[in-house]
Amino acid sequence: MRMQSGFLRNCPAKGLQRTIIGFSRVQADFDQLWVATGHPQFVGGLFNASALKLSRRCYHGREASVVASSHRLRADIEEPARPMAGIVHLGLGAFFRAHGAVYTADAMALAGGDWGIVGASLRSRAQMDRLAPQGFAYTLATMKPDGPAYRTLEVLNDVLYAPNDPEALISLMAAPTTRIVSLTITEKGYCYDAATQQLDLTNADVIADIASPEAPLTAPGYMVAALKRRHDLGLPPFTVLSCDNLSENGDVARRVVLDLAGENDPDLAAWIAENGRFPCTMVDRIVPAATSDDIASVETATGAYDAAPVMAEPFSQWVVEDDFVDGARPAWDEVGALLVDDVRPFESMKLRCLNGTHTAMAYLGFLAGYETVSACAASALFGGFLKHLWANEIIATIDAPPGVDLGEYTDALRERYTNPAIQHRLSQIAMDGSQKLPQRILAPMADNLTAGRPIEGQALVVAGWIRFVLGVDERGHAIDVRDPMADVFKDIAARREDDVQTVDAFLALNAVFPPDLAGNAKFREAVTTAFSNLKNKGAAASVAAVVS
Repeated sequence: MRMQSGFLRNCPAKGLQRTIIGFSRVQADFDQLWVATGHPQFVGGLFNASALKLSRRCYHGREASVVASSHRLRADIEEPARPMAGIVHLGLGAFFRAHGAVYTADAMALAGGDWGIVGASLRSRAQMDRLAPQGFAYTLATMKPDGPAYRTLEVLNDVLYAPNDPEALISLMAAPTTRIVSLTITEKGYCYDAATQQLDLTNADVIADIASPEAPLTAPGYMVAALKRRHDLGLPPFTVLSCDNLSENGDVARRVVLDLAGENDPDLAAWIAENGRFPCTMVDRIVPAATSDDIASVETATGAYDAAPVMAEPFSQWVVEDDFVDGARPAWDEVGALLVDDVRPFESMKLRCLNGTHTAMAYLGFLAGYETVSACAASALFGGFLKHLWANEIIATIDAPPGVDLGEYTDALRERYTNPAIQHRLSQIAMDGSQKLPQRILAPMADNLTAGRPIEGQALVVAGWIRFVLGVDERGHAIDVRDPMADVFKDIAARREDDVQTVDAFLALNAVFPPDLAGNAKFREAVTTAFSNLKNKGAAASVAAVVS
């Protein structure tokens, strides 16, 4: 199939001719599909809401009326009518509810199947407490520039708080009806050493999981416990589907599961290695954390109080390696997902072009006084900086997926960033930077150094991260640094060393900086110079110097 417009042409993905004209589709307006430029393409009612019966309640912002007396949102589907749970999702948060859960709901509406989802939280019971009184229904607000559109989703069957009853979660994952265990647990949830790409056997929770495998604390621990149960029962393994922004995320999931299983049961590890499947995925949708104002606006528009709405941009993209145990999966390819043989080109494009520039704004934009992506990207200064990074330091490091024009792709990213309806806070993106920096910034920097290309802008991003995690902004105010290595950063800040010593202290952190890169003289000099400029001139002036 040939693209009519936009950056995708002749993409050889399974089912593409049946699904989308471009990567982007508007989740809450099913009569239209959008290509990357945002222009609607009508496709014969393929996603006609009435034909697919995607939701019995679909509100559009331009049509919604204010209801004088609202009520608590409740699921319409009674328990006997719900599809059976075929997916257990670990780390249920806003992103998956606005992304993978939506594709799954659409796939069941179109093609049927028992693919109901049970979410599980390993660290906090807040998600369960918000969703349970609503029968696990929730509102998706698609934040279009001309106004929001609202849709109620009833794809969740239940939400568990794992520490309450670890056995309940293990039993559910081990049930024959569970075919997929999907993950959005963030980089730190894999408990792996970024330098070795293996399970971190010094992690206290991993040590506990090895000592007491029947009472796990980590996501890998729960997966190993459930896979052992299935092995002992003579059941096939489930497919592990990582949906995290992590390079080769399926491979990372596979390594940590095999490493942990092998610590206590090498035979189990061998069985998982032979029979298990860990497809890589690339996920893309901007989903800011919902605020109290968002909750109030959803209630005003829909007439129902929802304690757990999700706010998302119109664009949504999911690329999945089509490699599942016994081929069992929802018909995602028929509702917009791309099922491919190799996800890596898509993954590299997204991690470097989108997540890399998100990281740049998270630290440098924050230091320059911006609060949101849309405000930062819309400024002339950072708009120019993004263009510089893409054109001079990012695109050259990427082998484009088949049919993708990277210049058009990054133009579309800039348009998405400046959507004023999406208030994506830079402080949210800045969290856990030690886990994100290696793949988003350091990997393309290493490629540029090898090829003799410039790294000035990326060096400034690294310096901005260092400046940020030291915990004090340019006005002398404390920064709330949320990172697994926050205590390490505090120790470095407490030394009050000069710029060279401070940078060297960070570059010595092997968990973040690969030794070969940290030992590169050009890399060290570029980061040290950028850090000194940040301290002496400030973020705005330093960015301007790179762009000029």
